[in-house]
Amino acid sequence: MAEPLSPTDRAGDRYARELERHLDWLDSFTSTALGVLSAASGIYTYLGVRTLLDEPGLWTTFAALAYSIAVSVGIFVFWSYLLRLLPAVRSAASRVGLLLTMALGSVAIVAMSSWLNAAALAGGAAVETHMATTVQHYQTSLERAHSNAVAGQSLARDVARVRQSFQDLSEQEAGGTLSGFSGRGAVFRVLTQKGTELQALEGQLTEIEGPIEETFAQGNTILSRMRGTSVEPGALEDRTVRFSEDAVQLAGLITQLRQLNPAPLVSRAAQDLSDAVVLPELDGATAATRAGQSSTINSVLTLVEQRAQTLATAAAEVMSLPAPDEALYTPMSAADAVIAYAGNFVPAWAGAISIDLLPAVLVFIIMVVQAAIRMGRGEGHGDDRMTVGELRAALAASDLLRQVEALNAPVPQAARPVEPVPEPVHDGRVASPRNGGGA
Repeated sequence: MAEPLSPTDRAGDRYARELERHLDWLDSFTSTALGVLSAASGIYTYLGVRTLLDEPGLWTTFAALAYSIAVSVGIFVFWSYLLRLLPAVRSAASRVGLLLTMALGSVAIVAMSSWLNAAALAGGAAVETHMATTVQHYQTSLERAHSNAVAGQSLARDVARVRQSFQDLSEQEAGGTLSGFSGRGAVFRVLTQKGTELQALEGQLTEIEGPIEETFAQGNTILSRMRGTSVEPGALEDRTVRFSEDAVQLAGLITQLRQLNPAPLVSRAAQDLSDAVVLPELDGATAATRAGQSSTINSVLTLVEQRAQTLATAAAEVMSLPAPDEALYTPMSAADAVIAYAGNFVPAWAGAISIDLLPAVLVFIIMVVQAAIRMGRGEGHGDDRMTVGELRAALAASDLLRQVEALNAPVPQAARPVEPVPEPVHDGRVASPRNGGGA
């Protein structure tokens, strides 16, 4: 005789049965929902694979389709296993093992599907972001190269100032102010020589201003075209090709601007200004005149070294400016661009991962509900408790079973009546049972 249930046990049993009815109803379409999620993930995986396979053709399409189908089947089977097994296990070791398996499988799903889904969702935008970032890098490099070239060209003012100082000294020497002997003698020729060298250098620096500005204007034109290419509508592949062509041309202009920077030229000219001095023959009429010329020339050479050092320092300051970065455009596929600029496409990544890992939430929900069912019934519950409805159904099934057994049982043979043994008569005849043995 089973012990009667306490009110608490009856309430827990009703609670568990209610949850079981909900699970039965939800289980009727869970597999369908899981199949829809797996199919959707497979479709986006197919689109992502197509961005990686550049060669068009039947085999390429077949390969992408086969991969996407394999991903869909793998996701469906993996989550089906976990939806059934993980909520059913009770030991802590089994739960930990299956949870670790779920974590490993989730990583595998992200590796084989989610990033391709993200490429399908935001691949084109990621490539455009890559082009826009490249334009910014090229613009920075172009502006820095132009700034350095302009700084080098501005050394023309320093050269002009030094050249003017030598011209002034030569005019003073012509009047006899420096050496004390008027005329265009040896000192005058040394001063004129250095002034001529500096004037030639100044002319080179002035002539280079035009090419610098022209090259910079061409670079800005190409930059504007690249910006338009990165955002204009149209096939992404065609735009990428045109963008690459403009990037190569712009890189050449940046290199040209770096070569137009005259700072290294000024540095070398300053070195030659002090090293390469052609001393004329002293042409003084007397020894005292020649001694004065020699002393003045030595003073001029000292001045030349000082002016050369000033120009070299100014040129060194220009050359020490930060050099423009090596701007280089590397074309990226949609999948690579999504990974490289993942921080810019967090919503796309979240959607791509959620469509693959959403069943994990269902697994945890069923685990919680199964634990609640076990708690409501108790750990020692056996399936020996029945509701009134279940009892009636069992009795009806028992009656039906007895009827089936009765129909299938073998029919026994009917009992035959025992005929009486006839008694012998004296005349040799046998008495008939019908007439009672009468003759």
